[in-house]
Parts: sequence; structure tokens; C-alpha cells
Amino acid sequence: MKFTKMQGLGNDYVYVNCLKETVENPSETAKKISDRHFGIGADGLILICPSDVADFEMKMYNADGSRGEMCGNGIRCVGKYVYDYGLTTKTHLNIETLAGIRSLDLTLEEGRVKEVRVDMGRPILEPEEIPVSVGEETPEMLVSFPIEVEGDLYHFTGVSMGNPHAVVFTDEEQSLPELDLEEIGPKFETHPYFPNRINTEFVQVLDPQQVNMRVWERGSGETYACGTGACAVVVAGVLNGLTEDQVTVHLTGGDLKIEWDREKDTVYMTGPAETVFDGEINL
Repeated sequence: MKFTKMQGLGNDYVYVNCLKETVENPSETAKKISDRHFGIGADGLILICPSDVADFEMKMYNADGSRGEMCGNGIRCVGKYVYDYGLTTKTHLNIETLAGIRSLDLTLEEGRVKEVRVDMGRPILEPEEIPVSVGEETPEMLVSFPIEVEGDLYHFTGVSMGNPHAVVFTDEEQSLPELDLEEIGPKFETHPYFPNRINTEFVQVLDPQQVNMRVWERGSGETYACGTGACAVVVAGVLNGLTEDQVTVHLTGGDLKIEWDREKDTVYMTGPAETVFDGEINL
């Protein structure tokens, strides 16, 4: 199987051009190739496929083999792949995902894609659609909602950007780099409130236009960046009165520019995409 390793802010995936290649068992393939000791090493597998309703379809699988609805960093790399490898000459693309069709605008530098702006769609705030189930008296939106995890009380804001997120704003006294995400992340991911598991963002607000963020992604663990998570963070920041509509999100792997256009009720994400290497593997 021929593949390309790509990354967006260190959130790395193995990409396969399924216009030419066939992947018989994507879930098992994702687990095998994602292993950083015995495989290629990645946060997951992304298949670039033909589509009847868009320019291309993105099929995304996490490192544990589970299917993901959407990946912000991943879809930027899809845009770079299809242009740089000559599958299209368009700089405005529509990509089919499990979360719906997403629009991409490509910025070129010396004939190659340097940056991608993605229309990430409407943030979903209704608990049943995220989905989050907190009991019979569920409010219309879960903004700074209390949650007990292993005896400790936190507050989260529930947002879906095509996949579910719980955004937790940390106290000023808490050090985000020192947070034991390996310990707390899995407990959030599998908490009974979240029937489909959850991606969890821990956020420190620097000022209304800048935040720091670490993320625990369901099925992959802590990653260097999460595009949908960064979008969820800005939506949550606005709902909690902590940020403005346009925010630079500082992630472990770099920065994303996020804008929530509330008049259109859509979120835009702008960030880089890079090719690491091409290769071939026997499965």
C-alpha cells in the first residue's frame, strides 16, 4: 500500500489515495500503521476517496481503529494532498465527511498549498445532538456544567463540531503544562455522560483573543493539535464570556486561527498543512 505521512500542527495521519489504492479493512489497518513502534506511527488513518456529492470524500480512522466523523487538522492535509499531488487544480474544494460537507480554501506558495481555511460548519450545542446525557433535567445548552470525575469537580461546556467535545477552562492557578492528561483524559473520555465517548479540551485563557489548549482525543489519546477541538474551544469561550469571536488558539503543535461568525452561525479554521514523507508498506 502506497501512503503519504502528513501533519497539521503535529496532529499526524497516514493518507491513502483510494482513487488508486484499495484498503480492505480500514479499522485494522489504522491500528497497525498508527503504532509508533511497530507501524508507521500516526494519530490515525485518513482515506481520500471519490465522492458523488463533493470533490472528494475523507474517511478518517483513529489510532484505535474507531471511525471518526471529522478531523480539522486532517481535512486541511486532505486539501493539500489533492492539490499538491495533482488530483485537482481547484483552490476551493468541497470535501465529504461523516459530519457533512466541508468547504476548503487553499492558499498557495510557489505552486504548493501552504495554508488552508476550512468552513467547519455550525457548532452543535443541543445536548442530545452532541451527544451528552446528564439526566432527566438536561438544560438546552451545557455551559459550564458541573461534572464529577474520580471525586474531583470540574465544569465543562458541550460542543459538537461534527464530533463531540467537552471544553474545560482551567483556573488561573492551575498549570496547563503540568496537567496529568494521561490520567484525567481517559476518565473524561469514558464518563457516563458521554454515550459516544468524548474529546476533552483543557484551556487556559490568556486574553480575549488568545488561549492555550491541550487536548485528549477519544481513540488516540493526547495529540499535538485538534482542529475541531480548537473550534469548540472558541465557541465555548464566547458562550462563557471569556473570549471574543476571533481567537488564536495555541496548541502543543502550533497555532490555529479560529473565527465564529455568529451572523452566519459557522466556524472558520485557518492553519498549516505539511507533507512529511511518502512510502509503501506491506500489510
